[in-house]
Amino acid sequence: CLLLSSLTHSILRPCKSLLYIKLFTSIYPFSSAGPYEGRLEPIPATIGREAGYTLDRLTVFEAGTPVLGNDELEKNLVQVEKVAYSQGLPPEAVSIMLEFAMSLRMGTSPCVRVLKCLIPASVVPQEAVVRAVVWLSVGKMPISTQVLFIKWVLTVFDMIDAKDQLRAIYGFIFNFVTDENLCPFICHLLYLLTRKENGTDCLLFSSQGRQPFLLHLLSLYKVFCPELVTLSIPSRMKSGFRNHISPWQSALIAVQKRNGLQGASSMSLVTNKDKTNPRKRVSQSEQSSSRRMVPLVELHSFAQLLENMHRIELPAQMGSLLGSSLALQYLDCVQDESALLRLNFWLGYAFHEEFLFCGDGGPSQTSEEALQFLNKLLSAQHFLQEGFSSSEVFLYKFLNVWDGSLLRPQILGLLSNIPVVPSSQIRTLLFEPLMQLFFTSSLFFKCGLMECLNNMLLKWLTWHSIYALEDDLDISLNSHTNMTLSGFKDSVMELIHFVGRLASVGLQLEGCHCLLLSFVLDFYETVCDTFLKYGLPLIVMPPAGVFYPALFATDPVSVDRLAYIMHRYKVNLTSAKSQEKVTEQAFHISRQTFREFNHYVVIMVNCLWNSRMFYPGMGVQLGEELLLKSNVPQYGSSFDLVHHPAFMSYAVNFHQKCWPGKKDMDLNSIKHSKPWNWYLEYLFTQGYDGLKHFVQSNISWQLKADDGQVDAQRR
Repeated sequence: CLLLSSLTHSILRPCKSLLYIKLFTSIYPFSSAGPYEGRLEPIPATIGREAGYTLDRLTVFEAGTPVLGNDELEKNLVQVEKVAYSQGLPPEAVSIMLEFAMSLRMGTSPCVRVLKCLIPASVVPQEAVVRAVVWLSVGKMPISTQVLFIKWVLTVFDMIDAKDQLRAIYGFIFNFVTDENLCPFICHLLYLLTRKENGTDCLLFSSQGRQPFLLHLLSLYKVFCPELVTLSIPSRMKSGFRNHISPWQSALIAVQKRNGLQGASSMSLVTNKDKTNPRKRVSQSEQSSSRRMVPLVELHSFAQLLENMHRIELPAQMGSLLGSSLALQYLDCVQDESALLRLNFWLGYAFHEEFLFCGDGGPSQTSEEALQFLNKLLSAQHFLQEGFSSSEVFLYKFLNVWDGSLLRPQILGLLSNIPVVPSSQIRTLLFEPLMQLFFTSSLFFKCGLMECLNNMLLKWLTWHSIYALEDDLDISLNSHTNMTLSGFKDSVMELIHFVGRLASVGLQLEGCHCLLLSFVLDFYETVCDTFLKYGLPLIVMPPAGVFYPALFATDPVSVDRLAYIMHRYKVNLTSAKSQEKVTEQAFHISRQTFREFNHYVVIMVNCLWNSRMFYPGMGVQLGEELLLKSNVPQYGSSFDLVHHPAFMSYAVNFHQKCWPGKKDMDLNSIKHSKPWNWYLEYLFTQGYDGLKHFVQSNISWQLKADDGQVDAQRR
């Protein structure tokens, strides 16, 4: 009691120097709960005008004047609410109104109404919040009003001008966790205020239970003092700090927009679940507690960062880390899990309020702000070479309500950065919503999604190539669960098969559009080298719905790229087969994979080289009668390197150069021995290296004795 008394007297100083707004000329002396009675001091007119109020007169009331039925009070309350919701309240007005609301000088009835119109225009004075927190211990305020006040503090937390005094009374705030009604909100506030020196307070949680909000606060304590938190923290928890739709949220966002400020849309409330990242970073020695902490904002060079690496004080507004290269370097170099936990905490709310449950001022109305936010986040993820867990959780929810057009490049960029998803969950979390978007969206969305999934696969394979030599493959850096090599292969295989299904149907829907085909072939250029380039013991062939559109494409680039992909498949298969003979640790390739590869190669050789298209045993077969009805002469050679629609222009150009004076063009003459070799040389000089590698590795040819034409055999 003595401690509380001294704290109260030191904090609750006389308010004579504060701004008195007109509201309190009518309500100031109404209740005997407060110590102030009698006349009010005059208000300087200049201060009143700056605050946005008209102070035309000063009314003096006697003590005991009733609140209920007071028309003057109601009139002034309406005026204050009008100003608060239109332009916000200045810091001095926030201090005055918060002080009178929490001290119950107006009684309990108007207190809630006053709290609900505390919409700050810029910042919230820290001293006012501290004084209000102390009023909680008086015991006269209803518990529902106490909860409303804590909600307000959480909503405006990032607008409080400083946090040092709040952290100074950390223990005082901590005592409120014993109240069953206040505990969820106090834990939320403590989460935002906790530092390493507060880690010992976790000992008081031993009998509080395993509610999600307690576990989330304990997870932060465990980062600072793992030896003191013996309780097992689950890797995946339910949302610990619920999103309570506050009465200030939409009004605060609107006021911030009108005032040209940014910040209301990025409060530090978080509703999504947080996961500690078991990042593999360089360990550093423990800092001495006696050394002065250096705010990150005071550092301006990498040399200063290195010099003060173990004395860094993170900012209260964790979102500011995304725009600072020094802050990102700090996150990348130092094993500071609390910083990552706090940053994910901040990001969780930003995603939740701006995209999932946006009201007034949501992304549809503030697309420029959302665009800047996502671009900054993508830049940070690119710098760190990994995504944030809050981004992952957000995407799993957002994909179910996304229309495929809102901020499409940014959303697909975030999607490409998510860590490996277990094969048991990948269908529900990713494939089902993406499939609906893919088949109901435009060609350009289909191309963008293919590029996104290719980048996702590249990142997964890259992480595997980095950690492949470790005993336990921890590819999913944003979760506590280590993923085995078998589990990782299953996830990669699921992704490849999913893209194969999308590509096959998508190419049919879009008439084998060359742009979509190009993005599909980009993906399979990644897939064909999974063994040699990324060290993953897995080889998956493309489906027929991708192979044949590429083989019969009307542009030579697609055919050339298909030839290169088949060449790389052969190199990977040959290497894997040779290792299988040498060592027992090599992975076993199924016979089905070899059969699929050989079948595709036979088709390409017979189609492009031997002029034996539509022959029995080919993948594409047509009835003899139908072929005859087509009136296409020598239909078997319709897709060789001379008559193929993709290369016919080159054959015509070559024929004109070889036989410039010949009026009748006979493209079959190119198939003779010397012209054929010249023609191949001519094609290879046009930059079709994929075709060149395929021919050199899969075809050997010889001159026929009877007609001088060439025939091919597979090597």
